[in-house]
Amino acid sequence: MSSLATTASPTTHRKSEIGSVPSVPSDERKRRTAELVAKAHVSEGLERQRILDEVILLNIPVAHSLAARYRNRGQPLEELQQVACLALTKAVHAFRPDRGDDLLVYAVPSILGELKRYFRDATWTVRPPRRLQELRPRLAEAEERLTQDLGRPPRPSELAKEVDCSEDDVLEALDCSDCASPDSLHETPPGESGFAWIDRLPAEELGFDRTEAVAVLAPACRRLKSRDRKILHLRFYEQMTQQQIADELGVTQVQVSRLLQRILADLRGSITGSRRHTPRREGCLGRRAGAVGAPPPAPSYEAARTSPHRGPGRFGVWWLSLRRCR
Repeated sequence: MSSLATTASPTTHRKSEIGSVPSVPSDERKRRTAELVAKAHVSEGLERQRILDEVILLNIPVAHSLAARYRNRGQPLEELQQVACLALTKAVHAFRPDRGDDLLVYAVPSILGELKRYFRDATWTVRPPRRLQELRPRLAEAEERLTQDLGRPPRPSELAKEVDCSEDDVLEALDCSDCASPDSLHETPPGESGFAWIDRLPAEELGFDRTEAVAVLAPACRRLKSRDRKILHLRFYEQMTQQQIADELGVTQVQVSRLLQRILADLRGSITGSRRHTPRREGCLGRRAGAVGAPPPAPSYEAARTSPHRGPGRFGVWWLSLRRCR
C-alpha cells in the first residue's frame, strides 16, 4: 500500500491540490511567482516541471477570477474555470523571464483571449457572423451605461449612435441573442399551456399533392382515346409489364413501348400547353421534301396516266410505292 502511495504521479497529486489552493495576497503571489519562474528557467527535467506546476497552482485564483467575469453569459462557471486554467498552463510554459519578470502581464491577456475564443467558437448552437459576435458585448456595455444615464432602456437608434454602427446591425445583433442557447421545440411558449412549439409546426399532408395531381391530370386524361386510357390503366394501376400489356392488346412489346412514349408526351404537352411536334416523315430516298437534291413531288395518278413519257404498265407500281413511302 505504501509503494502505491509513493509511486503516485505528480499529476494526480496536483489534481487533489487544485480544489484547495491557499489564498495568498497579491504582492506575496507576485514575489513567489517571480522567484519560482527564475528558478525554473535554470532548471531542467522533472525539477523544472515541478516548479512550473507550483507556479500554476499559485496563480489558479487569478484564472478563476478572470473566468468569473463571464459567469452570467449562459455557460457553467466550472467550464469557464477549466478554460481559464488551461490558458494559464499554456502561458506558464510559454513564458520567458528574460523578456519580463511579471508572469501575469503575459498570462492575463492570454487567459482573456482564450475565454473570448471559447465563447466565439464553442458556445453557439447557431453561429452568427463574427461582426455580430463582436458587436454584442459592446451593445451590452452601451445598454447598461445608457440605461443609467437615461433612466430607461435605450432605443435601437440610441444604441447605434453610442457604438457607432447602423441601426440594422443593432437589431440583428439583438435578434441573435438566443443563438447561443435557443429554446427547445418541446417547451411551452410563455403565457400558454398545453401546446409546445413543436405542436405548431406544419405537418406534411399527402392529400394536397394527390388533389393537385388529380386536378392537373384529369382534364388531360379525358382528352385521350379510350385505348390510350386503357394502356395507362394497365401500366400504372394494374402494374402490368409492357409484355403483359402487349399480350392483352394483341400487339408487340415494342409497339406498347412506343405507345406509352407517345401517350406520356401527349399528356405532358396537354399539361404544359405546348403541342407535341411530330417531324415529317422522309421519302423513299431518305431525304426530306424540299431539300437540295430531293426528287420532285409525285404527280397525281391522272396526270401520270395521261403523260406521254410513262412506260407501259410500270408507272402504276412506281406511283403506289412512292405514295406508301410518303
